[in-house]
Amino acid sequence: MQNEKTLTRAPSSTPSPTSSHTSRDTRVPALAWTIWAVGVAAYVVAVLHRTSFGVAGLDAVDRFGASAGMLASFTVLQLVVYAGLQVPVGLMLDRLGPRRMVAGGALAMAAGQALLAFSTDIGTAVAARVLVGAGDAMTFISVLSLVTAWFPARRVPVVTQLTGLLGQSGQVLSAVPLVALLHGPGWSAAFGSVAGLGVLVGVLALAVLRDAPAGRERSKTSGLAELGGNLVAAWRQPGTRLGLWTHFVTQFSGTVFALMWGYPYLVSGQGMAPSTASTLLTVFVLATMVSGPYVGRLVARYPLHRSWLVLGVVALNAGAWAAVLAWPPPAPAWLLVVLVLCVALGGPGSMIGFDFARTFNPPTRQGAATGIVNMGGFCAALVTILMIGFVLDALSPGREFTPEAFRVAWLVQVPIWVIGTVCLLRSRTLARRRLTEEGVTVPYMRHAVRRTVRAAVRRPRRRAPGRRSTRR
Repeated sequence: MQNEKTLTRAPSSTPSPTSSHTSRDTRVPALAWTIWAVGVAAYVVAVLHRTSFGVAGLDAVDRFGASAGMLASFTVLQLVVYAGLQVPVGLMLDRLGPRRMVAGGALAMAAGQALLAFSTDIGTAVAARVLVGAGDAMTFISVLSLVTAWFPARRVPVVTQLTGLLGQSGQVLSAVPLVALLHGPGWSAAFGSVAGLGVLVGVLALAVLRDAPAGRERSKTSGLAELGGNLVAAWRQPGTRLGLWTHFVTQFSGTVFALMWGYPYLVSGQGMAPSTASTLLTVFVLATMVSGPYVGRLVARYPLHRSWLVLGVVALNAGAWAAVLAWPPPAPAWLLVVLVLCVALGGPGSMIGFDFARTFNPPTRQGAATGIVNMGGFCAALVTILMIGFVLDALSPGREFTPEAFRVAWLVQVPIWVIGTVCLLRSRTLARRRLTEEGVTVPYMRHAVRRTVRAAVRRPRRRAPGRRSTRR
């Protein structure tokens, strides 16, 4: 338990001996930024693959003759594959390293999109989305492994947030250029172009990425017995489960909105023009990108109060949805913008779960722990997507999604928030109890806020240049 004790202290404390860098060493070589840039590019394209079917949802209804429930099942299947593979992929990551995992994921997604480009029946489309989900499952946690290996420990929370927020720009690619291709050259040209981009990223990953800096090769697991032991140890760690429920309760609302039902809701449920709905999805991405670094800095500064940030994100999400759903449709534009801004915080909030996995587990089981955490939000998202589809089918005549049906359908989020919050609070209690046993005292949140305010008040103000003091 020495690792957990040292890794969860404030940033100024003595660093863990398992860290690849000391907490005082914040220098980052240029090669690390190059590795990270290629990893981020792979994640951007993965998010494009992941969200491509969401913006093509209405086109898919016409192409495949699918109902709302059947349309939702496409994305649900993709998420089932993604979430179900997180633990196996995490174990493979500990065994094979991130370079091969990132490249393999990119090529698998490219194959899936190429198949979807020419599919005209539901069976082929289903197989295509399975390939996309499998490749997507291999990408993000592998890129996070690169961040942990190449960056100093104190920089990891901020760089992790940057990775997540820059990756979400893939939603912009799906909301703008992909929509333009769908409404221009058509379905096959749009998804064929995305497949070609995936091949390019896969080749680039093989050529540039390296698992770890020279002289600090990754410690890899030696066999199935050790892999199984790492998985069990990661699950038994309360901090890992705290990360799981953090990811579960923060990410699902934004994922459902961006991946499947946000665009149809804005168009059919709120009466927006398609171009305006695409613009609002772009605002969603930009809000995620802007807020991410600030969340990362707060996590690095207050590592023992990360769960309070998570609870704040959940409160903003639920409050914004309550306001929009209470307003008879169509809601005013300003309120929908507020909704998008609040829901966008779920992405940076979910990244805190990975920080729990990193700080509560040694490097030899980072992949397993990260895979467990990454299951949370996507399991919640796939259940929510499917339930919304069922409600829409039950309440909408034919294939016309009515505003009233959408208003009821979004209420399926409420039990997910309740379950996630209760389990998060329980895991937090167990994690703090474990820290207390190891001699780490978690101060009250009000004390941390009080110290921050005092430090801000006592900080000397800079005098404007050329301005003389009036004191004598």
